[in-house]
Amino acid sequence: MRLYAAVAAGGFRRHATYRVATAAGVFTNTVFGFIMAHTYIALWDERPQLGGYDLSQAVTFVWLGQALLMTSAMMGGGFEDELIERIRTGDIAIDLYRPADLQLWWLAGDLGRAAFHLLGRGVVPLLLGALAFDLALPASPLPWLAFLTAVLLGVVVSFALRYLAALSAFWLMDGAGVLQVTRLAGLFFSGMLLPLTLFPGALGELARLLPWSSLLQIPADVLLGKRTGWGLVHAYAFQLGWAAALLAAGRLLQTAATRRVVVQGG
Repeated sequence: MRLYAAVAAGGFRRHATYRVATAAGVFTNTVFGFIMAHTYIALWDERPQLGGYDLSQAVTFVWLGQALLMTSAMMGGGFEDELIERIRTGDIAIDLYRPADLQLWWLAGDLGRAAFHLLGRGVVPLLLGALAFDLALPASPLPWLAFLTAVLLGVVVSFALRYLAALSAFWLMDGAGVLQVTRLAGLFFSGMLLPLTLFPGALGELARLLPWSSLLQIPADVLLGKRTGWGLVHAYAFQLGWAAALLAAGRLLQTAATRRVVVQGG
């Protein structure tokens, strides 16, 4: 475990070196936060309590989305592009010879990346949003602890989805297409565009059952007090279930893939 802790710390330090990119990302998240917040305000002015949220909760949802956008790598920025490139060039063969588990190695690095983005790109936009709007943020530490636990589980689910998409490169030689579909699905079904409680009928039920709801919808509902008691336990069980299932699927696909490592280009 000491090895993977070091890999996670390395992932944190690696992303912390890109200070200008981080500052630009904070600016971008803040601008989009203001745009979406005012869009939500116009919508909720017409339909108060839309989707089970009041206006303050809806605007809070917006800023939580901006805080978690890079944390859960909904639009990329994680390990997946690098892994696909290593598969394409054949450098993955070197990784397989390391005295470390391939899946755990990339998971540890991604957890370090997520921790940096939560602190480096998540906190500042949320604080600026709290200064500009009346956000429904809890005053006690327990809801925040419950929220961070849900965020951690969401990051693991996100990793497992992206790992599966990246491993498709073993067969396709370029997993960019699969990865792009995964990212688009993540934006739509995570609640980033609209809370999933606004989705109608069967589409809403399906969206809430898919793993992407673990990335934003569930953590936001935990912080907003929509998941308490057994509801909170159910939320964690849902995230853990998807994390375990997707990691197991990644393990099986990894086993199948390593049997047919193809070195392309030399």
